[in-house]
Amino acid sequence: MADRGKESARPRRREGGKKPWGGRFARKTHPLVDMYTCSLDVDAALYSEDIQASIAHARMLGRQRIIPRADANRIVRGLREIEREIEKGEFSFDESLEDIHTNIEARLAEKIGDAAGRLHTARSRNDQVVTDLRLFLKDSVVQILTAIDAFQHALLDMAARHRDAVIPGYTHLQRAQPVLLAHHLLAYFEMMERDFQRLTDCYVRSDVLPLGSGALAGVPYPIDRESVAEELGFGETSRNSIDAVSDRDFVVEFLSCAAICMMHLSRLAEEIILWSSAEFGLIELDDAFATGSSIMPQKKNPDVAELARGRTGRVYGHLVGFLSVLKGLPLSYNRDLQEDKGPLLDTYETLVSTLLLMAEMLPSVRVNEERARAAAVANYALATDVADFLVRKGMPFREAHQIVGRLVRYAQGRDKELGQLTLREYQRFSPLFSEEVLQINLESALSARNVRGGTAPEQVRRALREARRRLRQREVKESGE
Repeated sequence: MADRGKESARPRRREGGKKPWGGRFARKTHPLVDMYTCSLDVDAALYSEDIQASIAHARMLGRQRIIPRADANRIVRGLREIEREIEKGEFSFDESLEDIHTNIEARLAEKIGDAAGRLHTARSRNDQVVTDLRLFLKDSVVQILTAIDAFQHALLDMAARHRDAVIPGYTHLQRAQPVLLAHHLLAYFEMMERDFQRLTDCYVRSDVLPLGSGALAGVPYPIDRESVAEELGFGETSRNSIDAVSDRDFVVEFLSCAAICMMHLSRLAEEIILWSSAEFGLIELDDAFATGSSIMPQKKNPDVAELARGRTGRVYGHLVGFLSVLKGLPLSYNRDLQEDKGPLLDTYETLVSTLLLMAEMLPSVRVNEERARAAAVANYALATDVADFLVRKGMPFREAHQIVGRLVRYAQGRDKELGQLTLREYQRFSPLFSEEVLQINLESALSARNVRGGTAPEQVRRALREARRRLRQREVKESGE
């Protein structure tokens, strides 16, 4: 799990706070209502973002003389003290106050008195909450991008360590054609590159400040939204107040990007599970990244990969579940939107922890290169190369395909691999077969795929260099920004 400094945000509780909207109501809410509507267990994780946004808002109110500067300064000092209390585990939460935002405001009133009541001038919890959420999501995306980068480096390092290792390539989970292990790992590098691009794009649409939209219609004060956006690091301000408080597209987009990324990790996890089994025997996991059986002492289980595969379904569920929450909501804000934080927080934690763990695990994976090489040429994996031989002699590929299919059936009936057939046996199926067909082997099959994106050693070496270059360019660009 990534360390976002949120662990101290769930300290002891206190009861009996005054609700900010209580003036309209003659009776206290039912205790079950308090329990049902309270979101503290989830949104307490947003305390830092809430304080950060409130400080920027208070400063702006003071600069614009909407509230006295002295009160703005007291608010800022009080908020910083509250942040330290939360980080030290000294902050007592009041569950009757529903959420982290109201808890912070109530504590601020205890610390600085009536001046605290000025903080909520020119804002609503509607625009306050979504501002916090956007700040959290932006930071989460940055951390996930960093984790993707680390995972990509781990993939490239493993590919470089096993530059010459050959494995069977599969289609339909049947041995198909031999490929370099590095080529196979580079496929995951490309998947992660697309994930990186998607999340980078997602960041752009999250980088919009909604604060200043009020409950839904804007606010009747001379606020300076641009200065708040600049202080909080937002690239722009929202263009429509109704959309700003009700929009959760950026959450859905993040959940979608995360689901795709977890799908990629799950596919690799599945291959790790298969390859480490006795039936495949292509790799062995380090003891530090495996577990045992409580009853069978010989077992070494790929539990890390299995959990990554299993937790992918949980991330999918968050995406589908939150889409279902949104599908029937009229504009603008509805309390249903409170359900945005649980899926977002859990998805972030699941994805970033899986990326970091997989990046740590890959360097320790031991590859059985000898067994992998033997498996790569077994089961008539070079049959396509034999068909291509006939094509180079002038035969149409479909005809060559039929001939080699019959040749494979002949070899199977005699329990022979293609490399064990004699030229006379080859020529029983076509007179175009010549002595050169006996030279078809693993090396020739790999080298023949010498096209951009192919598994030929030359192409894979070039792809590795290109992948390294892309990561360096990204790092240079990020350091420049």
